[in-house]
Amino acid sequence: MERNNLAFYDQQAAQWWNETATIFPLSKLNPLRFQYFDRVISQWHGLNVLDVGCGGGYTCEFLAQRGAIVTGIDPSAACIEVAKRHAAAMGLAIDYHVGVGESLPFQCDRFDIVICVDVLEHVHSPAATVTEISRVLQPGGVFCFDTINRTWQSRWLMIWLLEDLLRQIPRGIHDWYKFVTPEELHQLLMQVGFLKVTTHGFDLFGRTPQDQMLNLIHFWRTGGFRVQFDDDTRVMYIGTAERGTK
Repeated sequence: MERNNLAFYDQQAAQWWNETATIFPLSKLNPLRFQYFDRVISQWHGLNVLDVGCGGGYTCEFLAQRGAIVTGIDPSAACIEVAKRHAAAMGLAIDYHVGVGESLPFQCDRFDIVICVDVLEHVHSPAATVTEISRVLQPGGVFCFDTINRTWQSRWLMIWLLEDLLRQIPRGIHDWYKFVTPEELHQLLMQVGFLKVTTHGFDLFGRTPQDQMLNLIHFWRTGGFRVQFDDDTRVMYIGTAERGTK
């Protein structure tokens, strides 16, 4: 079976904003992850923000509704077309582009903030991606991210349980070998000029098998996640980093 099979996003593009679609629960993560990002960035209004790996526009629209000046980029042309149409229907001025994180088509020092959520575990080269993110960020700008750690716990939960057993995530969408440890990401960020790198555990499913089943039952019943930020980064983690000044 092919792993890191990103064709799923093209296949889901037409249904991206359908509340019954397989992809739609991802939209519910933004209020949760921004509980964390808002600790660092208390006011988004007027900030020039880039969303790397924006898909059909969940995070872009979330930020545009908060007053940010938003640009989104994604390798899926189908997703970008859907994102453009939905933003227009919502009256939101979002600048969308087709492209990859390893080669961002933007000038240096352009953005105040770069967002990259649920993406670093899928890119061809995390090193090239964070290098490009550093390049397009203004000195003193903030990089906001979340991703999946490469541990036996993440293999058990994200692939064996959620993909293979429960089929809550499409089979093959994750490749455990592409997951990035916090230590690896920290080193990559420091190498390209980031400072003040902070990471915490991003717990959506619980830390024990019992809690994981209870939280999944809660999700099945309500369609919502529960979130906890802690020091346990063994499965998912979230963080911010500040680009150094010249």
